[in-house]
Amino acid sequence: MPSNDARILLQAAVPTVAVGVIAAVVSGVLAGGKGAIGAIVATLVVILFMGIGLYVLQRTAKSLPHLFQAMGLMLYAAQILLLFIFMAAFKHTTLFNPKAFAITLLATTLAWIGAQTRAYMKAKILYVEPDSSKGDKPEKTGHSS
Repeated sequence: MPSNDARILLQAAVPTVAVGVIAAVVSGVLAGGKGAIGAIVATLVVILFMGIGLYVLQRTAKSLPHLFQAMGLMLYAAQILLLFIFMAAFKHTTLFNPKAFAITLLATTLAWIGAQTRAYMKAKILYVEPDSSKGDKPEKTGHSS
């Protein structure tokens, strides 16, 4: 993974883990051990889903840059749908507290998306690669008065 991609992954994952830790502590206090387990599972699910999505998006950007925006929108829609399905599948589980799981899933997803957006905005990524093989100045075109 190139350093820019790793930096964006790190800048998105660290705040998500921080939100997950806070949610686990709060859930542990309010709902006991099962609440903490639900928050930890939700945090891991979000990091896994969003991390894989970021990896796919970076691969798409490198191989098919013209599909980057459409792929990003489709990917986020698919991730939210998968998270919803995951949440619905574990709605009545006894392994952990489903409310703590759902609230943490929502909070960590929003934290990931916000942190990833911030990381992309702060990154100095070129939108157009300059042509370094031509050292000439661009020719003037059009009317000159």
